[in-house]
Amino acid sequence: MELVTIKTFDNPIEAHLMKSKLENENIICFLFDENIVGLNPLYNITVGGVKLKVSKIDLDEAATIIEETINSPLTNDQGNIINCPNCQSEDIYSGFKSMKGARGILSAIVSFLLMVFPIYYKTVYKCKSCGNEFK
Repeated sequence: MELVTIKTFDNPIEAHLMKSKLENENIICFLFDENIVGLNPLYNITVGGVKLKVSKIDLDEAATIIEETINSPLTNDQGNIINCPNCQSEDIYSGFKSMKGARGILSAIVSFLLMVFPIYYKTVYKCKSCGNEFK
């Protein structure tokens, strides 16, 4: 069975969610480099991220499922579609790490000087159309 990398991820959690989605559709898949990225996220750049691999036979079906999952609109706990309050667009980033404001700037400076990850950021939604950040 020849394996093909179908998608790469920045963190193992997102990779496992997509792997679970594919396995639910009876597609056998594997994650590569998840442990090294989980141990030290800086190695993500070195190894090329967490790789989701599927069999060449299941490639088309898996690509369709991944595309549907990525393009589906985000919903809240009640099942309502999340829209941008500024432009009403449904095309938004989820879990965007924002460093806007004085705390964010100070955090960026301290992180740069100490060569560590940012010590302060807010996780928000960000509209892909207008750039508005909201909770």
